[in-house]
Amino acid sequence: MQHGLSFLPDAEHDTLPAPEYFRMLLDLSKLADEAGLSHVKITEHYLKAYGGYCPNPLGFLASVASMTSRVRLMTGCLLPVFHHPIQLASEAAMVDAISNGRLDIGFARAYLPYEFEAFEVPMDGSRERFIDTVNTVRRLWTESNVTVDTPHFRFTDATILPRPVQRPHPPTWIAAVRSRTSFAWAGENGHGLLVTPALTPLEEVADYIAVYRESFEPFTPGDRPRVLASLPLFVAPTDREAQRIADPLLAHYLDVWAASTDAWTSATSTDYRGYTGMSRAIRAMTPESFRTIGSAIVGSPGHVADRIQSIAEVLDIDGFLWQVDFGAVDAATARASVERFCADVLPALDGGVAQAS
Repeated sequence: MQHGLSFLPDAEHDTLPAPEYFRMLLDLSKLADEAGLSHVKITEHYLKAYGGYCPNPLGFLASVASMTSRVRLMTGCLLPVFHHPIQLASEAAMVDAISNGRLDIGFARAYLPYEFEAFEVPMDGSRERFIDTVNTVRRLWTESNVTVDTPHFRFTDATILPRPVQRPHPPTWIAAVRSRTSFAWAGENGHGLLVTPALTPLEEVADYIAVYRESFEPFTPGDRPRVLASLPLFVAPTDREAQRIADPLLAHYLDVWAASTDAWTSATSTDYRGYTGMSRAIRAMTPESFRTIGSAIVGSPGHVADRIQSIAEVLDIDGFLWQVDFGAVDAATARASVERFCADVLPALDGGVAQAS
């Protein structure tokens, strides 16, 4: 069972200045490397507090690469619809070289209407653009003199530099939420799967993961499906203390997330069925409900270990990437939680720590 760290900023300058936030993340990344954790992951977003501090995951991961030696570096995720595939393939290959082959690339379909509006990319048709970009990036990593002609971009005889260190290319992952088609497509194309069980019951997520696994095996013989889940995590000496500290942080995270999805109050798209009104579902959640349905793991080491074991059994996954920066948390609080997780939770889990291969 793999365990890594996942970063998704939800801060603004008045709650947590960006220099302070990134000092915290670099410190936690060094801790992850020293503790033998599997990954450090960070997500791309723009403009608002929800993820807005990280418009460039690859830039951040290049910094992490310079101060670590073992932990794998994961984009979780890049948003291909806002980038040209030559740009993505080339910049990712550069970070793969800087890290000496420790890069994993996660891709996700952007889903916030204001980001599409800012980049002047239509939401309708974005699924096709996402697929074309991801497929082209993999071609650029593995082929020379690539020529493509799509409705979204076209070029002739392109050979990117540098070439990826990893062969045939860095491991790729797809973030999927609630579309069975997305889970099946990730499996059929041999990608790893990233899930974030937030608004979806664990049993339903398990059904989607089964779709992914069933779709993977017939199309990619000799390879194996890979599934990692990202959830908020906070560990303290007792359950009561953990809830006292974490619940205000979870409330902040939910408020910031809901504010960003308010754009879906009136927006509609044929490529995003079921997203309209998303903020209402998020606003209906409380820190307590967020904890009790299994989407946030908060408690003493013993409680956390038990919850991790039970969720892993329900989802049938390979590991977790723990979101530890939620709520614009301060550096000392975040580090204490991660240290306690490494010292007191991991030894209690079956198999202990597993590094990515």
